[in-house]
Amino acid sequence: MNYKSVVEEGESGLRLDSYLVMRENVEESRSYLCTLISNGHVWIDGEVRTKPAYRVRTGQEIILEVPEPEPIDLVPEPMDLDIVYEDEHLLVINKHPGLVIHPTATCRSGTLVNGLLAHCKNLSGISGELRPGIVHRLDKDTTGLLMVAKDDITHRGLSEQLSARTVKRRYLALVWGRPIPGECTVDAPIGRDLNNRQKMGVTPQGRRAVTFYRVLRGYRIASLIECKLETGRTHQIRVHLSVVKGCPVIADTKYGGEKPRGLPSTSRNREVVRDVVKFAGHQMLHAETLGFVHPVTGQEMEFNEAPPLEFRLVTRRLERDCDD
Repeated sequence: MNYKSVVEEGESGLRLDSYLVMRENVEESRSYLCTLISNGHVWIDGEVRTKPAYRVRTGQEIILEVPEPEPIDLVPEPMDLDIVYEDEHLLVINKHPGLVIHPTATCRSGTLVNGLLAHCKNLSGISGELRPGIVHRLDKDTTGLLMVAKDDITHRGLSEQLSARTVKRRYLALVWGRPIPGECTVDAPIGRDLNNRQKMGVTPQGRRAVTFYRVLRGYRIASLIECKLETGRTHQIRVHLSVVKGCPVIADTKYGGEKPRGLPSTSRNREVVRDVVKFAGHQMLHAETLGFVHPVTGQEMEFNEAPPLEFRLVTRRLERDCDD
């Protein structure tokens, strides 16, 4: 489907993505429009433009092409999904550790998407062939609440709330050390680590990333903290805590949580670290709270899910260390 419009005088100077999202006949979210622009689906005066930040000028003719959803060629796989809520428009799932959200070029089976295709007759197609229904993601070894859209209207509505930063997302994290100060907003841009493409890092060329954290409880060499997201960048909490605050998430092998460098190298500390990482089995980051407005019914919804057993095993070991 194509949308055509001409920039009016009062619209000159707007970013291209902002201009498009203001069109009455364009229903796509800003984040999806940015994807379309970057992928070459927007023409200005007959020339393809791939920069969402491009500033439009009066009189320019702009054509937006919205491709039809690609057919899904994935195998449904029956899976024991922990469904917290479901209706005809969406699901809220409590994700377990080790579950990959969507297929990749090297992993086309055993993912949440495969399980969803076996569970649902319909999933939204906005995200493309490999990510049907997926509105936002959690890392493979992060646990907790995740929302999934069954239709495109719901998908757009949830995506718009994410873009507007009105979705309530509260995480619990067990980290090594104690971040200073005990309550703070970290505002540091995140982008791909130039030395390791599998990691993210804080870089001036990255996208703005904002995380609020607060220490809930301090242990001798670790802390339990809550984090609230204003933005949702890849590995955001893990990078902000490890790189900016020097407090990696416990058992996070990618960002220093398995062998923390900031702790004194004593036999007692080495024993605690060894036990805690063993009990954890995966990074100690859990999406505990998820709140949003239902895009179809308008109902305000909020869900809370306690951390898995591993959190309790780790905290008991940390408590015992305090008592020793």
